[in-house]
Amino acid sequence: MIMDDGIADAGARNEEAPLGLRSGRLNRRSFLVGSAAGLGAAGLAGCVSSDDMMRAEAAKLYGPVPNDKFAIPAVDISKVDPRYFRQKVRYESKEAPGTIIVDPGKFHLYRIEGDGMATRYGANVSRPGFLWSGEVYVGRKAEWPTWTPPKEMIARQPEARKYAGGMPGGLENPLGARVLYLYKNGVYTVYTIYSTSDPDTLGQGITSGCTGLLSQDMLDLYARTPVKTKVVMLPA
Repeated sequence: MIMDDGIADAGARNEEAPLGLRSGRLNRRSFLVGSAAGLGAAGLAGCVSSDDMMRAEAAKLYGPVPNDKFAIPAVDISKVDPRYFRQKVRYESKEAPGTIIVDPGKFHLYRIEGDGMATRYGANVSRPGFLWSGEVYVGRKAEWPTWTPPKEMIARQPEARKYAGGMPGGLENPLGARVLYLYKNGVYTVYTIYSTSDPDTLGQGITSGCTGLLSQDMLDLYARTPVKTKVVMLPA
């Protein structure tokens, strides 16, 4: 996989620089699987931690997806901090249900569900120098998209030149199984919310303005996010 110190410039294709986004550094771009009583019947209630129970439930959420266009492998959840598992959480917001809020300081993405609740996903976010904040929206969506490195990335990483004509969708494609392209005033910002199969990236600042979720989480978010959905990027 071509990586630009992360997923730099992922999804860009000769688009203009981001418009109207606030940044002084802006460049381009519970879980419970059973009751204690049930476990107690097996004599194990005192031996199973809440973390063990969370991981048991997470193993179901992050299992393999064999029937997509390309078979998506299971996530090695031993590599994921439990705080980054997908879960429903209390989250007070004035935003409408469906709105996406990215909190890069906490490495979380929230989908507002209403009634003070949100679905929270673990994420990777921008690295220093590419952080930004502001309001954008989902301008288009794609499944297993083609990725074309922009000329700025090719200048930094000449090995990316072989994909100047586009890298077909697939497991090695930096955008992964699903992508939401973020727009401002009708113009593509070059930023995306994309999918990754690398759990080691969660909780990391690695991209040039994009936000990455585990593929299984991205499948969930993508299916519930129509074009025109508002996206709010909080200050780091």
